[in-house]
Amino acid sequence: MKNRSHILLLLLWLVIGASLRLWRLASLPPWTDECATIVFSLGNSFRSIPLNQIMSADVLLQPLQPTPGTGISAVIERLFAESTHPPVYFALAHLWMKMFSSSGELASIWVARSLSALFGVAAIPAMFGFGYLAFRSHVVAQMAAAIMAISPYAVFLGREARHYTLAILLVMASVCCLVKAIEIIYRRQLLPMWLVLAWVAINSLGVATHYFFTLSLCAQGFVLLGQIWQQRRTNSVSANWWRMLIIVMGSLVGCLIWIPTVQKIPGNELTTWVATSNLHLRWIEPLGRLLLWVMSMLLLLPSALTSLPLAIVVVSGMVTLLFLVWSLPKLNYGLKIQQQDSNARLAIGVLSGYVFGAIALCLGFTYGLGKDLTLAARFQFILAPVVILLIGAALAGCWQRIKHTEQKFSPLINGKVAVSIIWLMATLGGVTAAGNLGYLQNQRPDILASIIQKASPGNVLIATTHKHHGQTGRMMGLAWEFPHQPTQNLQFFLARQDLADNTYTQAMQVLQQQLTTIPRPLDLWLVEFRTRVDLASQGCFFDPQVGKSAGEYSYKLYRCNAKTNGT
Repeated sequence: MKNRSHILLLLLWLVIGASLRLWRLASLPPWTDECATIVFSLGNSFRSIPLNQIMSADVLLQPLQPTPGTGISAVIERLFAESTHPPVYFALAHLWMKMFSSSGELASIWVARSLSALFGVAAIPAMFGFGYLAFRSHVVAQMAAAIMAISPYAVFLGREARHYTLAILLVMASVCCLVKAIEIIYRRQLLPMWLVLAWVAINSLGVATHYFFTLSLCAQGFVLLGQIWQQRRTNSVSANWWRMLIIVMGSLVGCLIWIPTVQKIPGNELTTWVATSNLHLRWIEPLGRLLLWVMSMLLLLPSALTSLPLAIVVVSGMVTLLFLVWSLPKLNYGLKIQQQDSNARLAIGVLSGYVFGAIALCLGFTYGLGKDLTLAARFQFILAPVVILLIGAALAGCWQRIKHTEQKFSPLINGKVAVSIIWLMATLGGVTAAGNLGYLQNQRPDILASIIQKASPGNVLIATTHKHHGQTGRMMGLAWEFPHQPTQNLQFFLARQDLADNTYTQAMQVLQQQLTTIPRPLDLWLVEFRTRVDLASQGCFFDPQVGKSAGEYSYKLYRCNAKTNGT
C-alpha cells in the first residue's frame, strides 16, 4: 500500500512537470540556437542562405524545411562542418523530427521542442531514483522529484529545442555512479564491473552530448580523489585501484576522441561571445549571474524586463530577497537534520563536494582563463540536478523532524507548513518560467516582429551584419513571425564580412546598390547591425521615434521615401 502511494505521488509530479513543460510550447518563435538545432537535426546547412543579396522570407527559412533523403550521416557532417557541438542529441532529434515532419513545410517548433520536454519529464522519475539511491529515503526521493517537476530552471530548459535536458539526465546518471562507488568503497567492498562499465559508458555518452559534461567529470574527480584520500589506509581503496583506473582511462578515452573537433572551437566565431574583457573592472558580475542561475533552480518570480514593467520586476526582487532570508535557514537546518543519519551524511558530503567543485571550475574558467561560463544560464546544467537533490534532502529534513519549538522556525509555522510554502513558491516559479515572464530569457523575435508590423505596414527590408550562422538564426526567428506577410513586402539582407580585412565594405556597397531596386516607400530596419553605412545618399533617414532595442535585439529604423537623383 505504501509503494502504491509513492507511485501515485510520483505520477502527480509527472503530470505537473509535463504540464509546465508542454503548456503553450509553440507560443514563441525559435530563437537563434533553436534554429541551429532544427537546421542541423534536419541535416540541412546554413551555408545555403545567400549573403550580400536581398532575399524573401521563404528563402531565409528554407533550411528549416525537411529535405527528403537526408540521414544521420548528413546531420553529423553538417555539425562538424558548421557547429561546435557533438552529435548525440542532434541525431536523436533527427529521428524524432523525421517521424512528425513533412517535406515542403516548415518544421514544427512544437515537435522540435517536445523532445527536450520529454527528456525534462523523464528527469522527474530519474530524480526520484537519484534521491533514493543517494539517501535511501522515499521522502527525500519524493521531495527531489517534486522540485525537479516545478524547478523554474528545469522548466526553462525543458521548453526549448536544445540538448540540455538530455545532458541533465546523463549528469544525474554519472553522479549516481559516483555516489554508489563511494558508498561501496566505504563499505570496504569491491566495485562491481557492471558499475565500472556503466559509469564509463554514461560518461562517454555525456561528452558526446555536450562538451561541458567534462566539467562534471572533473568535479566528480575532485570528490572521488578526496574520498580516496580519506580512505587511503583501508583495504577497500587498494583493492579497487585497478577498477578505478579503468573508470578514469575509459572516461578519458571517451573525452579524447573529440579532441580533433574541440581543437577547432577556441578560435571559432561561434564561441567568442564567452570571452571576457575588463574583468578586473566588472569582477562581481559573474558572481551575481551565477547566484541568479543557482537561485532559479528553486525560485523565479516575474522579472522579464523584455515584457514587464520595471515596477513589477522591482517588487519581484524584493519578494525574492525576503523569501530567501526566510527560507534559507530552514533549508540549512533541514540538511543538518539529514546529517544525523550516516548514509545521508555521506551523500550530502559527496553532493556538496561536487557542487563546490563544479562552481570552482566555472569560476576558474571565468576569472582564470577569461571564458565567462556564467553568461548563459544553460551552462549550469552540470549543477542543476545535484543542487535540486540537495534542496529535496533539506525539505525532507524539514518535513520529518522539525517541531514547533525549533528556534529556526516561527512558533506559528511547523516544518510541513514551511515545506508547503517553499514548494508553492517554487511552483509559482515554474509557472513564471513556462509563461516566459522570468529573467531566464533568450532572444524574443516575436517582440521585435510585433514592433516592425505596427511601424511598417508597407515594404520592409531587414538587414543585419553576418559573421556566422548565429546571425542567420536571429533573422530566421524574425522571419518565422511573418507567416502572412506578402513575399514582396518583406525581404532580408545578410551583409557578409570580408575575410581579408574583417570589414563590411563590399557588403555595404552591394546594399546601397540594391536599395535602388526596391520600390519606395521602403522601411529599412538595421537589426544587430555592426558597421556604418551611408543611407542618406539613398534617401533613407533615421526615425528616432520607434526605439532602439526590444526582445534582446538592437535595431534602427530608416524611412526611405524617395529615390535620390543619382538613381
